[in-house]
Amino acid sequence: MEITGKIIVALPLQSGISKNGNEWKKQEYVLETHDQYPKKICFQIFGADRINQAAILPGEELKVSIDIDSHEYQGRWFNSISAWKVERVDTSQTSVPTTPVSAETTSMNTVPPLSPQATPNTDFAPPSPVDDLPF
Repeated sequence: MEITGKIIVALPLQSGISKNGNEWKKQEYVLETHDQYPKKICFQIFGADRINQAAILPGEELKVSIDIDSHEYQGRWFNSISAWKVERVDTSQTSVPTTPVSAETTSMNTVPPLSPQATPNTDFAPPSPVDDLPF
């Protein structure tokens, strides 16, 4: 699964010693999507080499490939979201749709104007039978 968004928090590096005596490190990051209703996703990168290779900083735009897994501990279930690939998103290019332009047209990038009818109605409240407004 892939998610794209902006890193809003880089949590402190965590480390410890496994039952086998090996040292481990992980770091968690919070990514906020650019959806109509933005979501915040906390994911982790496990391993010092992967953390250093990703070199994630707050404010960066990233596309993160993740795996979601759940595990049970003492009758409770916990989710973990682990990143296995991190890509920087090129924010210098804008994703404005353009219409095909013929050779006779002087404008290279023309975008058709949005009509008022094309915008969806986002008012989900039921219509009020009484209009209380004074105008």
